Amino acid sequence: MLTQREIISTLEMLRNENLDVRTVTLGINLLDCAGSDLSQVRRRIAERLMRQAGQLVPVCDRIGHKYGIPVVNKRIAVSPIAAVAAGLAPAELVELARTLDAAAREVNVDFIGGFSALVEKGMARGDRALIAAIPEALATTERVCASVNLASTRAGINMDAVLLMGTTIKRAAELSAERDGAACTKLCVFANIPEDIPFMAGAYLGIGEADAVINVGVSGPGVVKKAIDRALAAQPDMDLGGLSDLIKKTAYKVTRIGELIGREVAEQLGIPFGVVDLSLAPTPHVGDSVGEIFQSLGLLAIGVPGTTAALALLNDAVKKGGAFASSRVGGLSGAFIPVSEDLNISEAARQGHLCLEKLEAITSVCSVGLDMVAIPGDTSADTISAIIADEMAIGVINCKTTAARLIPVPGKKPGDHAVFGGLMGESVIMPVNNARGDNRFIHRGGLIPAPIHSLKN
Repeated sequence: MLTQREIISTLEMLRNENLDVRTVTLGINLLDCAGSDLSQVRRRIAERLMRQAGQLVPVCDRIGHKYGIPVVNKRIAVSPIAAVAAGLAPAELVELARTLDAAAREVNVDFIGGFSALVEKGMARGDRALIAAIPEALATTERVCASVNLASTRAGINMDAVLLMGTTIKRAAELSAERDGAACTKLCVFANIPEDIPFMAGAYLGIGEADAVINVGVSGPGVVKKAIDRALAAQPDMDLGGLSDLIKKTAYKVTRIGELIGREVAEQLGIPFGVVDLSLAPTPHVGDSVGEIFQSLGLLAIGVPGTTAALALLNDAVKKGGAFASSRVGGLSGAFIPVSEDLNISEAARQGHLCLEKLEAITSVCSVGLDMVAIPGDTSADTISAIIADEMAIGVINCKTTAARLIPVPGKKPGDHAVFGGLMGESVIMPVNNARGDNRFIHRGGLIPAPIHSLKN
């Protein structure tokens, strides 16, 4: 743990650089709430959430005030609802989503994740029911987030599920058309989803986790940018190796702060501490941008040639610094590139520096994937599924987590503007190749096999 001297030193260094604990996420196991009677399942889940999470927000606020570092978001992640409510029909699962939403509102958390299914190798009855419920569930709730794992390096890519999710995303956008398809901002599809993500929309409590656990997400893009700017002002000819070391040292300090906060929250709630996820996750606020880090490193904007190499350096340094700081680094830990949530990245897309194809390329080295990408509303379900399939392939072949959070904005075309509000931000609509076309390849379905290196051991 940090000594008092280290705490004071770190706080003085980072106080004015947008350091915060981005989220404390309480994972809650709901598997023993399962059943085939909707009213009983809803009652059990509501009681469990109120009992376990009732003090989460007050405790986080108290500890944040104690150390002078705000805990910006307080969230809940639950066991995959497709497993908990496997016996329920889609309409019943929508009602269950409303129960989750009401409980989240009652305990005053920002989001509740875990309206999720794991279908990388096949879909069971409960998985199909949950996927069918996703559009209405997300369109009629405020705080519920959904995720579906479609692929893994071990299993391959479930193309039947990929095709189904294209239709699901389109329907979710249509049901929230008056809000620019905002339901899709709470829906993420994955390859190799971790079981301990504290960030939304992907957070859920993995089957191998304890009954309850605290996972912390600490985000410091502003801290990293300011550290680079200071170093280059003092030593303008610093090379990339030196900058990598600097980022590692900064990530170390930020990770230590995150673990300090997380462990104290866990201790006061009387539950285990899980992991600290050091992901450079931006917000739409000035000074809290991942995109600005690329400019500090010397690029005109994110998306121009050199972007993939710069992101590889950044991601590697963040992961190494976090791993040295804590034995409990988990989740994703790296750099997020959500287009609408980052003012700088959104502007790069508007100016044409960043296109969908370049975004896909840099997801080979970033922590997530095609995140918060607004696309034309008339993009076909086939094309959406094909974009997802490409992203899943990057994750499977490279043995890494990748994801897609796509928003086909109803009634809008490339160059138009979409506003999602709050943390979700706003973005230009990015053009899509073959946006309205059919795709016979996607309709073939089946399982794209796992790569040969996944068969070791």
